[in-house]
Amino acid sequence: MKFNNSLPIYKQVIDKFKADIISGRVKLGDKMPSTRDLAKELGINPNTATRIYKEMESQGICYKKRGLGTFITESAETVNEIKVDMANRLTADFVQGMIKLGISYEEMVSLVLQKKAIMLEDYNE
Repeated sequence: MKFNNSLPIYKQVIDKFKADIISGRVKLGDKMPSTRDLAKELGINPNTATRIYKEMESQGICYKKRGLGTFITESAETVNEIKVDMANRLTADFVQGMIKLGISYEEMVSLVLQKKAIMLEDYNE
């Protein structure tokens, strides 16, 4: 995983887990790697891996089973909440950027519809 210097590593890893859960690359109830394995796999400090899991657990994204490890939530409702939250953040960033560029609402809608059409064509090819 490549990290962006403008955002803390633990937040980037959590966002990656969220995206993987939403996309289905990580299934509900899947066992997560140990914090030690996660740290080794990503080349991060083990304390950062521990922080990632604690934060994800506090958000309901994962849970611990004593003696068995840490598992991805089994709650479809939680996954939907994650999806809505991520969509809201992406939308807010997009709109904020467009406003800074002086793009009107109508132009934003037109740009989104054009981009969607292009992406659907590419997807269907």
